[in-house]
Amino acid sequence: MHQPTASLLHDGKNLHLQHGPIDLIISADPVHKGDRRAAFAVATQHFDSILTNLVEELPMLRSQADLEINFDGFVATRMANAVMPHAEENFITPMAAVAGAVADEILAVMVKNVELRRASVNNGGDIAVYLAPKQSYKIGVVSLNGQQNADIQIEHEMPSRGIATSGQGGRSLSFGIAESVTVLARNAAMADAAATLIANAVNLPNHCNIKRQAANEIQPDSDLGSRLVVIHCGSLSGQDIDDALNKGEIAAQDMLKKGLIDGAALFLRGEMRIIGDLSPQLDAVSPLQTSQQFNILNSIIPTRKINHA
Repeated sequence: MHQPTASLLHDGKNLHLQHGPIDLIISADPVHKGDRRAAFAVATQHFDSILTNLVEELPMLRSQADLEINFDGFVATRMANAVMPHAEENFITPMAAVAGAVADEILAVMVKNVELRRASVNNGGDIAVYLAPKQSYKIGVVSLNGQQNADIQIEHEMPSRGIATSGQGGRSLSFGIAESVTVLARNAAMADAAATLIANAVNLPNHCNIKRQAANEIQPDSDLGSRLVVIHCGSLSGQDIDDALNKGEIAAQDMLKKGLIDGAALFLRGEMRIIGDLSPQLDAVSPLQTSQQFNILNSIIPTRKINHA
């Protein structure tokens, strides 16, 4: 296994941490001058052992979520806690929340050790956010073709501190055909798990223009095993698109009622569904205009997420 790497991006204000499939972009806006370096040092030190600890518990992390399974690692525990509320009604493994859980863990250690105004940890599009009072983040939602679909503004007063995107055709495997599903939740791990399941629900199981293949034929170590995942989605009628989005909306509304998400945006073939409190924050926009926006772009990081959404 390669060693973890750390480097400042060219602007000097963002840190890049990478180890195997984990690829993080970290920002930190400190209260006290000079503390950005301290925040990055804490993040780097904590990051060193994360992948190693996950690998030690990987067989259980790739199994159906179960209350009887106890994990030793902090990240593994976050993953299990995020997926358990969904496990009774869905097939889901803790791996569905791995990207978000890693982001949450790194953010938590920075916030614990350094006084910050704002901070974010972006793990390939699954983002954990910290906001002090009067602070906010604007996040650009970008589809697989590189077109920006919307902006989401997260204010300190909002409960959401995690955002995640899943969908067909990105770096992860999916049961569904959603081009992207973006979810806001209390933390990134919860958003990650929910986005995975909502994207799975945007589906037309018996449609002749949708091709599927066993997940383990594509990735032999997939936590999805021999379950069929979408490998191609051909032409769809307007009714097809509506039906698929309806199914995803039902799943998202159910999660919203249970308090598992704060909102969601579902995209398929130019159509969009908004669930929850995103409407005031989410607006159709032109391409990115400010450097303070954070992309949710499934193809922006060349490495593949560990989880198979």
